[in-house]
Amino acid sequence: MKFMLIWRTTSDTVWDNYGDIDFDKMIETVGRFNEEMIEAGILLAAEGLADPSDNGVVVDFSSEPPVVTDGPYGETKELFNGFYLIDVPTKEDAIAWAKKAPIQGPGFATEIRRVPTIDEFPQDNEWIQKELAWRKANNQL
Repeated sequence: MKFMLIWRTTSDTVWDNYGDIDFDKMIETVGRFNEEMIEAGILLAAEGLADPSDNGVVVDFSSEPPVVTDGPYGETKELFNGFYLIDVPTKEDAIAWAKKAPIQGPGFATEIRRVPTIDEFPQDNEWIQKELAWRKANNQL
């Protein structure tokens, strides 16, 4: 089963506690964790997001037309900072990997969400068939 491990912080200020950490050391720590997942054969994708969050935008569909708001996001209680996409047998395995996250401490959390496979959707649906064809053409099946 595929799971997405989503890195979250309660705010940009959480990173202030890491200001004195050597960037190369942090990259090495994360790199070792990535290497462990690669060697275990479970890592499908991993990306971090650029800091600070004030360079991002939100497209809010609560009104017509949608409203675009520049960051930072004062009303947001948690910021999405990056993710891993892993393929493990069970949710418990995903939890075990999340507990090994290389950056931990107060204000950090990892959300775990299962990613459904394409075969869980109605196979006779025109749009599912188009996506299947696209995935086959791009060696994603």
